[in-house]
This record gives sequence, structure tokens and C-alpha cells, in this order.
Amino acid sequence: MNLSETELPPLFPFAAIAGQPALCQALLLAAIDPRIGGVLVEGPRGTAKSTAARALAELLAGAPFVTLPLGASLEHVAGTLDLQQALAGHTVRFAPGLLARAHGGVLYVDEINLLPDALVDVLLDAAASGVNVVERDGISHRHAARFVLVGTMNPEEGALRPQLLDRLGLCVRLGNLREPAERQAAVRARLQFEADPAAFRAQHASPQAALAQRLGAARTRVQAPDALPWSDAVLQAAGALCVQAQVDGLRADLVLLRAARAWAAWQGDDAVTPAHVQAVAELALVHRRKPGVPPPAPAPEPAVPPAASPAGPSTADRPPPADGATPPEAAGASDWGAMPPEPTGTVRLAVPELLSASAKAAAKKA
Repeated sequence: MNLSETELPPLFPFAAIAGQPALCQALLLAAIDPRIGGVLVEGPRGTAKSTAARALAELLAGAPFVTLPLGASLEHVAGTLDLQQALAGHTVRFAPGLLARAHGGVLYVDEINLLPDALVDVLLDAAASGVNVVERDGISHRHAARFVLVGTMNPEEGALRPQLLDRLGLCVRLGNLREPAERQAAVRARLQFEADPAAFRAQHASPQAALAQRLGAARTRVQAPDALPWSDAVLQAAGALCVQAQVDGLRADLVLLRAARAWAAWQGDDAVTPAHVQAVAELALVHRRKPGVPPPAPAPEPAVPPAASPAGPSTADRPPPADGATPPEAAGASDWGAMPPEPTGTVRLAVPELLSASAKAAAKKA
């Protein structure tokens, strides 16, 4: 059956995306609170970047999905003067651009690193503020432009300037699936979808509906003025992570806190905790961390009581120390791991006949 001009091909359901949990988490966070500032997805081709972005728009009921072409002009994106009305002698009127069309939905920008910096500035301003301001050609116009910005790029084709990277809310760095089981699951799902899209979508209809409902509830909770408060401990946790990453400015702190609140809303919790901050920290800091600064180590496991410690035998079970050796319990912190001295035997080495006769005679007298 041929598709009509208005009928679109079926979309791969968001609930069926496999092998990219960080990507799904970042997209959901940005959809819950668009003030986060969008998501930058770095990775090679064929890692479900555009598939996930389109599937996210479907979770937002009635949300538009707008793709920004690589060769788009500033007027095409932000809007400009309606030339037809102006030439006809009527009043000057604003002609909306792609930002106006994307309001309430998802704006997908492929190869965002190849766009002119001026165009990226306009995108980031609108994504962070939710308002598009146009002042040119005798026009001063502003309109709502609250959308989820999803930008993708392949690092091998160029990088964004640090100033632009910092203004993108979250970042996900994807890699190729290396585990055979994950690759098989992803390929199998794609083949099933292509073979019978309707049956595949029906198979995932229930989890897809549950995701959409959960996403809508989280968006409503975040928009409430007094919802999901955070304590000083949350602010301290976010500030400590940003200081450790040696980020510039305070934008990282604000994004990290907004992402933590969105994650708390997604989890259905009543308040933001330091655990929520830890869960989203890498998404907010990976592209802002100073070069050479290592990521934070995983959280340590809970302390184990000495009686149940699996690190080694107890003091009573240890063999007695050698004569004259200091027991491990009495050694100081600086002697950790020290071992008692042990006698060693001497080994006679063969010396080559390179000594002179006088040296040999002196050696015999000695």
C-alpha cells in the first residue's frame, strides 16, 4: 500500500529501544523539564540517535517533531518578515520559522557541530529561555518556543566550541554495542519492526502507554511551583560534583539540580535527594568537565562490620608473626603492608679473569 502525502511511516516505539539506557534517560529528563536546555548526543552513526528522538516526540501527546536541515538559514529557523504581505502593501507581519513550529515538541538537529555558530546561538537561547526573540528588518517580535532540543554529532567530524557545549544541558556519549547479546537484541527488534510494524507496535503498546502516562505525570509535577523541594544537602552534593569537575561558571550547577529534580519526578519521589544528583551527574558534567580531570569514582559500598569483613581472616586466625617482627595490629598507618625482614644467603659469583697480576697478588695477601 502506497503512503499518501499526509500519512507518515510508523515510528519505532520508545519502549522498544534496547542497549542505550543513558540515551533514554537523558531524553526523558529533557522532556520532563525543557528548561534543562536540551540533549547533545555524541556517537557514531547507527546508534539509534534519530530513532530515539522521533520516538520521544511520540510519547508527548500531539507534540510536533521538527527536523532542522543542515543548510537552513537564520531566517528559516528564527523567522523573518512576511515578504508577500510586505510587497502587497499590507502591514509588516512576522513569518514564523522552525522554532515556532517546534513549540511544545521536539526539535531535532543532526550534525549540530557543522552548523554556523550564530545559528547554534539562536537555538540554544530559545531552548534555555523558551522564547524566541527576532529583531531585524524593522521587526521586533517574540513568541513562545518551548521545545526539547536534541542535537547529534559525530566527534570525528568536528567539535563544538566549549562556550556552546556549556549551554547544552545534558550530553550522552554513545558507543557501538560490544556485547553480542545486546547487539542481537537490538538487531532482532529492528528486523521484527521492519517485517511487521503494526504487530511490533501492538506488542509494545502497553509499555509504551505506561511510559507516556508516567512522562506526563512527571512533567506536571515539575511544573508545580512548590513541588519537589531540595535541601541544603542536595545543593552541597551538586556543588561538590561541579567543583570536582572543575567546570566554569554556575550553569552546570543549575542544570544538575534541574535534572535531579526531573529524575525525582520520574521516580515518583516527594523530594530531591543527593542520590538523584548522583544519578544524573555524568549526563550534566561529561561535556563540561575540564580536560584531564577524571570522572568521579563509583560510590563506595556500605561498610562491612569487622566481624563479617570478607577482606581476610580475623586477628585470632592469623599466623603468629616471625620472631622480632611487629604484629600488624601494632604497626602504624605508615607501615601498612610492611613485612618483617628475612635472612638471605650469599651467593658466590664467578669473576672473569680481567685482573692484573699485581691485583691478584694483593688479593691473595688479603
